[in-house]
Parts: sequence; C-alpha cells; structure tokens
Amino acid sequence: RMGRTLVELFYDVVSPYSWLGFEVLCRYQHIWNIDLRLRPAFLGGIMQATGNKPPAMLPKRGEYLLKDVKRMAKYYQVPLQISRDDFQRILGISTLAAMRFITAIDMTQPQYLEPLSREFWIRFWSQREDISQPENILSVARQAGLSSELSQKLLEMISSPEVKNRLKETTEEAIKYGAFGMPAVVAHFNGEPHLFFGSDRLELLGSVIGE
Repeated sequence: RMGRTLVELFYDVVSPYSWLGFEVLCRYQHIWNIDLRLRPAFLGGIMQATGNKPPAMLPKRGEYLLKDVKRMAKYYQVPLQISRDDFQRILGISTLAAMRFITAIDMTQPQYLEPLSREFWIRFWSQREDISQPENILSVARQAGLSSELSQKLLEMISSPEVKNRLKETTEEAIKYGAFGMPAVVAHFNGEPHLFFGSDRLELLGSVIGE
C-alpha cells in the first residue's frame, strides 16, 4: 500500500452534521489507509468570516434539515436527537468555551480528544445540556475519563492566550482551505488539499483517495 493519506476533520460540537461526519471518520480510520487528524475549530468564526448563515434561518431548509439529520442519525446509528426547538437553542448558546476546552485537551492530552469531543456532542444533542456552563464542562470531562485535577487545569487554560490563539488559528486554517461551514474535511492527497463539505460526501472522499 502507498503512504497513508492525512485527513483533517474541522468541527464544532454545535454542528449536528459534524457529529455524523466525526463518527463515520472515526470508524473508517480503522478500515481506510488514512491518518485522521481531529481539528477542533469555531463555527461562529467561520460563519462570520464567510458571511454564511445557519441553514435553519431559511424555513424550507430548516424543515428539510430536521428530516435529514434524523435519517442520517438513524442510518449511522448515532444517538443524535433534533427538533425545531433546537434552532433557537443553538442560537442562544455559545460553544466557544467548550471548543476552547477541547482545544486545550488537544494541546496537552490528545489521547482524550476523541472521547471528549463525543461526550460534548452527546450532552448537547442527546441530553440537551447547556455546555457553556463551567460545571457542565467539568461533568463532560469526567464522563470522558479525565481526572478532576486535569479537568480543572483545562478549565483554567481556556482563558489563556495560548488556547485562544490555537482555536483562532485552526479556524483560520479551515477558512484558508475554503471552509464556509462544518464539518470541513480536508484530505491531503497527491500533494494537494481536497476539501469536502458536510457528512454526506465521505464516499466521494474515499473515491478521491483511492479507497
């Protein structure tokens, strides 16, 4: 087999499609000849920089999104629950603190990145929790297997310039690749980055990288 293909997944836990893409790529990293690199970024920053708007802002698109996410969640067996009420909930909650916390784990203990990210999605999308609150962030971290000491240290790190800058840089990197929403999947193949938007382009990704 040729060398492994680096596949980067830029995601934010506020995005339901990112959760679907994350789970599929986490499964396929053991089947395809890829190195999956999880890249926590901030969707709000991408939307602002590109002038994009949440799909639910367009009523017809919002209607479709509800059906689409439910179908995909069932198909991929991801415990994602979505209802019309979530549109308001998403607009009312910032995931900036959560994404900084996930960034801090990526910088210090990357082996926890996958379980921690998954747990944030479960809390936000399956259990309807407000993941902007520090006590809920700590509870997510404990559930993902982090010690109380480590969780507390990471919570303090989220206000540090290092963590803030890393999240900002990762978000800017996604924009440079052409991202305008999430998930943004970038496959580095034949010396070129190939951007795939959304969680329904993964068989196309497989085809492009020869899987």
